[in-house]
Parts: sequence; structure tokens; C-alpha cells
Amino acid sequence: MMKTEFRFPKKFVWGVAAAATQIEGAAFEDGKGESIWDRFPSTGKVINNDTPAVACDHYHLYKKDFALMRKLGVKNYRLSVAWPRIYPNGDGAVNPKGLAFYDRLIDAMLKEGITPWVTLFHWDLPQALEDRGGWRSRIVPEAFATYADTVVATLGDRVKNWITLNEIVCFTTLAYGYGDKAPGTKVSLTTLRQIHHHALLCHGEAVRAVREHGGRGARVGLTDNSMPSVPVTETPADIAAAKAWFIEKNEYLLHPIYRGEYSAAYLKRCGADRPKVEKGDLELISQPTDFLGMNLYTGTFVRAPKKAKDRYEALDFPPDYPQTSCPWLKIMPQSLYWATRFAQECYGVKKIYITENGCGYDNEPVVNGEVNDLHRRDYLRNYFKEMHRAIGDGVPIAGYFLWSFMDNYEWQDGYLRRFGIVHVDYKTQKRTPKLSAHWYSTVMRENRIV
Repeated sequence: MMKTEFRFPKKFVWGVAAAATQIEGAAFEDGKGESIWDRFPSTGKVINNDTPAVACDHYHLYKKDFALMRKLGVKNYRLSVAWPRIYPNGDGAVNPKGLAFYDRLIDAMLKEGITPWVTLFHWDLPQALEDRGGWRSRIVPEAFATYADTVVATLGDRVKNWITLNEIVCFTTLAYGYGDKAPGTKVSLTTLRQIHHHALLCHGEAVRAVREHGGRGARVGLTDNSMPSVPVTETPADIAAAKAWFIEKNEYLLHPIYRGEYSAAYLKRCGADRPKVEKGDLELISQPTDFLGMNLYTGTFVRAPKKAKDRYEALDFPPDYPQTSCPWLKIMPQSLYWATRFAQECYGVKKIYITENGCGYDNEPVVNGEVNDLHRRDYLRNYFKEMHRAIGDGVPIAGYFLWSFMDNYEWQDGYLRRFGIVHVDYKTQKRTPKLSAHWYSTVMRENRIV
């Protein structure tokens, strides 16, 4: 019987990911300002009212964390810079101690042979900016431009891989449309469309900053949690329906970035709620990037419509469909294949990195010094097979970053939900690599599914 070899291309990038708010702690040390996520737990919308004040205490333990990464064979690490650690009020005076921390952090990574991939914005808007209007106002992209200039100019001699923003839909629609994430408010649809536009302006300012200050070899791209669609059957009719769904759900962000305009279909759906666009905005937003980062966890099954007037039919999940401890995270390995394929086919994306993929569970105890998270190992293996298939079909996936390196502050789920391949005891800050960490270590080392 012929054995299938799931080997990945030479120079394929394997790594892990995390974010400042979720792991650093030291929420008010060394001049750091308050972020909207420091304030949000006081609203009662976070499980157990958990705060990121201490988190994994990575601010003080980063050298030990990088040594553990090296021990596990991690060569690439996606992290984020905390905006309010650099500019406590969002703009105005820079905080030299904040810059000095990230100087030390990058140097410590490089000393362990780990390549940094830096995200400039991972949700931690300075509270002072929110108090002045936040994403509703162009004050945010204006302040972000200065922040991006400062960070890239400071770290650009050592950092060559830059990500502009993380998951626009989460810090816009989920935060201001549904109120589920910080700052936990609800605005009109007109305002929400404008917020989306302001986020895209920040993306453009970050691209500009990298081009101006990143130095030789600098690369930059957006990380988007595009909404994936999966055809129920791989027939031309269902594939066409799934592609139509993918375009409709994602074009409000991807179309202006890759086409330099808002699509006619999107503007028609907006009607009177369309965003106000000033001169030069779309040119800024659509500057060429070097890659698209995609955070892919789950998706929606789609099939050809029964009615001729419809373009697709999206299916609801049945009650017992497999999922993680996160109600939103239905297990759909095929979502990784189809989302990356559609990004290439619809927008001509020439290089894709999976900048997040993983799974969260509530009950992962340490027993006899081990965490046997076989469910995570199985989840990852199935998603890797779909990634391997996509690459085989010509989709330009160049790397994969597992979310997350260690258990951390999972936003409104507090410390209940664990996404890490390294277990964290939040009382003692002890790190325990899980079974999945040792399994993934072998995958990275051998560049194949094991």
C-alpha cells in the first residue's frame, strides 16, 4: 500500500503566536497607559471579571519563555507591541521605558535564534483615545501613523516582518457593533462603516511606515480573520456558491486593499450607510503589501441555492456538530483550504501566511506533570492536512503560526479558555509544555505532518 507523505516545501515558515495584552501583564508598570482592555473588565462582560493586569507575566519572564521556545524548536514568533506602552495617551509624549522594553525583548529573541514577526496593533487601543472618540474618529489613524513610525524606526534594524493590524472585524464589528469586545459599545450602522474605513486607514499608515522606516528587506501585510466558506460538495455549483459567499462577506476589507476602491456591490448594500472617503484615502489603503496573513479557525458550509434569484445558501450547524469549548469554534479543517484558495482566486494574493490557527478548551489539567491534549493534536493534524492540500493545489501558503504558544488571557473569556500548547499555572506562573507542544516541535523540526 502506498504511503502518503505530508511534507511541506523547503523554507516553509513554522512558528507560534501571542499578543501583548494576553501575555505581558505589567499593565501599569514603567509608564504604560491604560488600554481599552484594561478598562473593559470593569463592565462585567468578562468571565469572572478577569483582567490582563498580570496575565502570564511575560513582561518579567520573557527570557525564560524564549528559552522554552528555543528548547521546543520554535524559530519564528509572532508577537505584538502594546500601543499604550509606547504612547500612554495614544499620541503626545512617547514613553522611553516602553520602547526600551521592546528593544530588550527583540534582542532576547534574536539571542535564542528566534525570528520576530511584529504586529503593530492587536486590539489594545489606548483608553485615552477611546475617550476622545476612538475608532469613530480620524484621530485614531492620525495617532496610529505616529505610533507606527516610532515603532518601525526603533525596531526596524532587527525586525523585518511586520503585520499592520490583527483581525479588523473583531475590534470593529464585534466591539462597536455587538458590544462583545472592548470597549463594549454599540453604534449605528453608519458609524460602524466609518469605523471600518478608519481601521483600513491605519493599515495604510502602517504599510507606509514600514516602507519609509523598515530598511532593507522589510516586509509587511495585514492579518485578517476572513470569514471562510466551505462548499458542501466539491461540485462546480457548490464551489461557485461558496466563492460568492466569501466575496460578499469579506469584500468590505479585502476589496479596497487589493482593488483600491470599495466594490459597487458593497456600496449598493451600504446605501446611505456608506463610509465617507476623503481624497487620498484609497491610495493609502491600497498600497502594495508583501503578503496576507489569515487567521483561520472555522467557517460556514455553503451550497448552491434552490432558488434561481439567490447566489448561495448558507447552512446552520446541527446541535451536535463537533466544536471546542468555544461555542463559535466549530471544527472545520476544510475552512483553511477554501479560505486561502478563495483569497488567491478572488484577490490575486501572491503570498499567504496562516498567522493564527488553534483551538481552545476549558479543562486541560496537569496530571503527573503532563497535559495530554490529544484533542488539540488531532485538531492540528487535520488542519495541517488541509493546508498541505492547498499548497499542493498551488495556493501560495508560505508559513503557519500556531495560536498560541502558551495559555493566556483570552479576552472576554478571561483565563477560563486555554489555547496554548504550553500550560500556564496562573498562580505560580509555571509553564508545562503539553503533548501538543512536543508533537508540534517534531512537525517543525521535520517539516512534515508526523
